[in-house]
Amino acid sequence: MREESQINNLLSACKRQDQKAQLEIYNRYCKAMYNIALRIIGDPDDAEDVMQEAFIKAFANLHRFAQKSTFGAWLKRIVINESISWLRKNTKMQTVPIDERLSGQLETDTFEMPNDTDVKMLLQAVSELKENYRVAISLLYFEGYDYEEISEIMHLSYGNVRTLVSRAKQKLKQIILEKMNTYS
Repeated sequence: MREESQINNLLSACKRQDQKAQLEIYNRYCKAMYNIALRIIGDPDDAEDVMQEAFIKAFANLHRFAQKSTFGAWLKRIVINESISWLRKNTKMQTVPIDERLSGQLETDTFEMPNDTDVKMLLQAVSELKENYRVAISLLYFEGYDYEEISEIMHLSYGNVRTLVSRAKQKLKQIILEKMNTYS
């Protein structure tokens, strides 16, 4: 509770344009927010730029923070939205249409990682996915959003998100198996 109280005091100071408080908030959250942006965007320099823009937007809109969630969760949502906006502006994000005949087959949610797959290999494999797959996988597994939330964030239908995630998992499994065969 003490941490939450400190954050609330810092946020009050930030609303008064206190630059020391802004720097303190930035220092507390920058690494986590950078990692979110990096997982979505894939490029370290662009992720840094997006994270900076998200902090600027957050500080400018602190009056809108209603404290219905934690500040970190609110900031995370801003970073995710900024990252997706950046992707839309700088690349053409491909959507995967639903093929009605395949949708039932693709909606299975089982995906088993080989036992000897380590985290580093997994993160490398995720970074090799095409953008819309990487975004969907990152939002689902790394950020903890459900299909409905991902649907809202990515502006896709619920069915398209399920198909997109299913195809992303298939591709991810393929990349990992190829890497494992290369290392064996």
